[in-house]
Amino acid sequence: MTKRKIEAYEGSGNVFADLGLPNPEERLLKSSIVTELHRLIKERDLTQVKAAKLIGVSQPDLSHLLRGDFDDYSAERLMKMLTVFEQDIEIVMRPHRKAGEPGRITFKPVAA
Repeated sequence: MTKRKIEAYEGSGNVFADLGLPNPEERLLKSSIVTELHRLIKERDLTQVKAAKLIGVSQPDLSHLLRGDFDDYSAERLMKMLTVFEQDIEIVMRPHRKAGEPGRITFKPVAA
């Protein structure tokens, strides 16, 4: 068996940017929101049918959403889904730490 050298690169912290996908910040935000939505559904032991009814989508649409197919959903719509699970959404704006660079959008769930 021959040994191969495997090159590794440090990621940027955004897999969507690392993959060169369009709108990586938006994709990361949506992905983070959907991850939290999935956690809330599991925490409440809901079936996809019950969860879909709660948030106002079909079960197949919820299934697609939970598998990462969220291109058809705005971040605002996804955040509204979180409010159905008695979650408050707070948007905070502050100056970016590094002058001359664009700001970032981050999603940080707070433990209850």
